[in-house]
Amino acid sequence: MQTLAIDFGTSNSAVALSWPGRASRLPMEDGGDTLPTAVFFPAGRGDMLIGAAAADALIAGQEGRYMRALKSALGLPLMSESRLIGGRRRTLADIIAAFLAELRERAEATAGMPLRRVLSGRPVHFHTNDPSKDAQAEADLRACYLDAGFEEVAFMAEPEAAALASHRPVPGEALGLVVDIGGGTSDFSVFRSRAGQLDILASHGIRLGGTDFDQSVSLTHAMPLLGLGGQLRRVMGDELLPVPRAPYVDLATWARIPFLYTQETRRLAADMARMAVDRPAMSRFRAVIEDETGHDLAFAVERGKIAANGPEGKGRILLETVEPGLSALVTAASLDEALAAYRDGVRQAMADTIASAQVAPAAIGEVVLVGGSSLMQFVAADISVLFPQARLRKADVFTAVVDGLARAAACQEQSGTLKP
Repeated sequence: MQTLAIDFGTSNSAVALSWPGRASRLPMEDGGDTLPTAVFFPAGRGDMLIGAAAADALIAGQEGRYMRALKSALGLPLMSESRLIGGRRRTLADIIAAFLAELRERAEATAGMPLRRVLSGRPVHFHTNDPSKDAQAEADLRACYLDAGFEEVAFMAEPEAAALASHRPVPGEALGLVVDIGGGTSDFSVFRSRAGQLDILASHGIRLGGTDFDQSVSLTHAMPLLGLGGQLRRVMGDELLPVPRAPYVDLATWARIPFLYTQETRRLAADMARMAVDRPAMSRFRAVIEDETGHDLAFAVERGKIAANGPEGKGRILLETVEPGLSALVTAASLDEALAAYRDGVRQAMADTIASAQVAPAAIGEVVLVGGSSLMQFVAADISVLFPQARLRKADVFTAVVDGLARAAACQEQSGTLKP
């Protein structure tokens, strides 16, 4: 039985098939090696769409429910909450299982054989400093794989898989660090290459990733245009109250956006629009809730963040779906300010990983970047300070994990062990 390798990511997913001694990626859509980890349920009872097709349906204005960052719910009570989605009641566990089943079925169609054994990536920690949630998250994901039609499920830490994929044997001995910053977690592995063999000396991870970066940029740049930071009048009296932050945090969080579109939130938005000191701004918030355009706003924030992280050092969050001509400027400086606390977390996590491996920072000869958010400029800047002797190498940031998983699975099939 061949093993299917799956990198089920917060933002993107990839699949590869292992054979004894070799492995190959399987295209999931339009010949591409990856697809967005997103689903769309048309209004009524239409078939679930995944990947780019899900985003296309959203952008086209099709009636339905778009969902992204599904992985973020693993280990949380939200996984088992039932809601009316796509014409029937579903849990997030049901939706993740359906997404994984679609990946399996597409892989089977390409490979021309049934695939019932999977080696899945997982972050070092789904939840930082919470072993019970961490164990529950892996149990949730295992259950989803089994519900998706797999019969055997095994896991491998994502940065360790990336280390395996990016390993380049060198004469003598060398130490390196994998920095894998994805959509939901930041994961790190210290590895040693010696006599052509790869050894993992330590792995560490925190629940922090690109979706958190998006949330912070949204709250600091976009949400003030929708009333965040403003004031509300009391029904009785002259005292002013601050606008509540909670609904804006939900609107800035990929995984929570679909659950904002309730009668309760609509009533809250209407009440705030009526009592707001800045009524035009609060009317924009109400319009986003009423028109269910939260994901359009989130995509605009993501594009603005990416542009500000680029060579020009600036970008705009275009909020045309909220109001014609409305936008927010993001500069390299304002992006750094928005991400300052997260930058500290990533820097400390790298230092903690090195300490766990019991090696000196100066001994790290190479740092390998994996995951889309590892390309944020502050990551490279901090690496140059922490590891001044290290060469910086960008792996195949979106496929290194699945490549390593497939290679590990091929080695397992050939020798009975996950090590090459």
